[in-house]
Order: sequence, then C-alpha cells, then structure tokens
Amino acid sequence: MSAWRPGQRRPDSASMLRVDQAGEFGATRIYAGQLAVLPRNSAAAKLVSRMADQERRHLERFDALMSERRVRPTVLQPVWNVAGFALGAATALLSDKAAMACTEAVETEIDLHYSKQLEDLGNDDPELAADIEKFRADELEHRDTAREAGAAQAPGYPLLTFGIRAACRVAIGLSKRI
Repeated sequence: MSAWRPGQRRPDSASMLRVDQAGEFGATRIYAGQLAVLPRNSAAAKLVSRMADQERRHLERFDALMSERRVRPTVLQPVWNVAGFALGAATALLSDKAAMACTEAVETEIDLHYSKQLEDLGNDDPELAADIEKFRADELEHRDTAREAGAAQAPGYPLLTFGIRAACRVAIGLSKRI
C-alpha cells in the first residue's frame, strides 16, 4: 500500500464507509431473499445462511464506524432493501445454482471494490483498512464457496453474472455520493 503524499487527493473515508455499509446491507438483503425461497434444509440454504451471518457482522461493524465517525448512510438504502431482496429471491427461484452465481458475481465485484479502496487508503486510515482487508477475505471465501457449489452451472450463467456485476458497479457508484 502506498502512503499519501502532498499533492495527492486524500482518500474519502466517509464515502468509503457509506458505500461499504450500503453494500453489506445489500448483501444481507440478497441473502434474505434467497433464504425466503430456498428449501430450508437444502445444501444451498445452509451455505447462504452461513454467508449471511458473516455479512450481518460486516454490516454491524460498518454501522458502528458510521455512527462513531458521524457518516450519513446513503439515501438509497430503501432502494437497496427492495432490490437486494428481489435479486436474491429471483436468483433462488431460478435455481440453487443461480443463487450461487449471484453470490459469485457480487463477491467478484466486491473484491475489486475493496482492493481499490485498500490501494486508495494506503496508510491513511489503518482502522478502516484492517476492517476492509478482513471483510475482503470473507467475501473471497464466499465467492469461492459459490464457485465450488456450482455457480457456473446456473442457467444463463454468463448473462446472469454479467448483469449482476454491472448492477453492482452502478450501485457502488451511486452509493458513494447519494
């Protein structure tokens, strides 16, 4: 990680917290939608439930940091509430493999997003960087779990993951500012 130097733009930790909290909130809603549809004792539901627990812990941490640092949440939270649940339910209705493809797509984008944030932060905010690094490792584990559970076997996998990844990029961009 590079250190901030005079003349460089300082990383915007408030914007980072806002978008990360929104993302973790969205992830909890996606998993809630999937769990509402997947058969309760299915292998996919067990995997999703475990990942959902981790996402809730990430969300709690970002909520706490936002409160401590007096960062406002995105005003789009109600949209992410509905959109996340709908995406989760829709992919689970398609199949358990589509639910896993959703996880793989989301976590692939989150890995890129968190990696960029860590690069931008450098040594400027070690507390936030440590949380992001820890959560990034969890998200990579979720991505790999989804792949192992057959994400690539989902119907329409290339189109499905392309669309979900594009939607994630849009949500990230909007949540940083709004």
